[in-house]
Amino acid sequence: MQRRDALRAVTAVALGAVAACDGAEQSPLRTADPSTPAVAPRSTAPVAPTLPDEVRHGPRDRSRIALTFHGQGDPRLVTGLLDQLRHGGAHATILAVGTWLTANPALGRRVLADGHELGNHTQHHADIKTMKPQLAYAEISACAEAVRSVTGSIGRWFRPSQTQYATPTIKSAARRAGYPTCLSYDVDPRDFTDPGPSAIVSATLAAARPGSIVSLHCGHQGTVAAIAPLLAGLRTRGLHAVTASELFG
Repeated sequence: MQRRDALRAVTAVALGAVAACDGAEQSPLRTADPSTPAVAPRSTAPVAPTLPDEVRHGPRDRSRIALTFHGQGDPRLVTGLLDQLRHGGAHATILAVGTWLTANPALGRRVLADGHELGNHTQHHADIKTMKPQLAYAEISACAEAVRSVTGSIGRWFRPSQTQYATPTIKSAARRAGYPTCLSYDVDPRDFTDPGPSAIVSATLAAARPGSIVSLHCGHQGTVAAIAPLLAGLRTRGLHAVTASELFG
């Protein structure tokens, strides 16, 4: 009797093991072929591109260019500029001078409301390439706080003041302030010299290519008047004006 009970117990254990194996094979986490490894699901979250410490041009394989504006000037002219961009259906990157932004926070908020982005162009717009490292950092970090006060963050982009290209000292100060990439440009119609709207348009269209970054300025009437014909000319060339962040994806 004891031997029969022992045999029954052994049989029950064996049948349970077989059932467990069958259940594991039917699990959706297993593949039909045990030799084929299960495939992990892929993440669909976009991956931000890694950029160098300075960018002068964007991807050349897209029909986009970035319009960037050095941000300061008469609020009425800046408002007119934003109106023209809105009417033209274009987005841009406004690199604000900190003192100007602090004095005109409502315009900073409008920049964001219109779908543009707000960046850093130093606190006082002085010649940053001649500054000692600590002063350069102070200029960038003070403007970063001005941008933060309007947007809630320091923004993605920093452009040095009064120089097209960042020196090693400027790049180091920018990284320390939270900007790993300085935003330069490859198209400069020198609108700050007030050459007139037609000259601004023709110089920009002659130089612009897919991926170009255009340097323009707020606070100049000729620039405001140039926006509509400039956007029309870009469209005829198959180019669409976007923010710097959109340009780099």
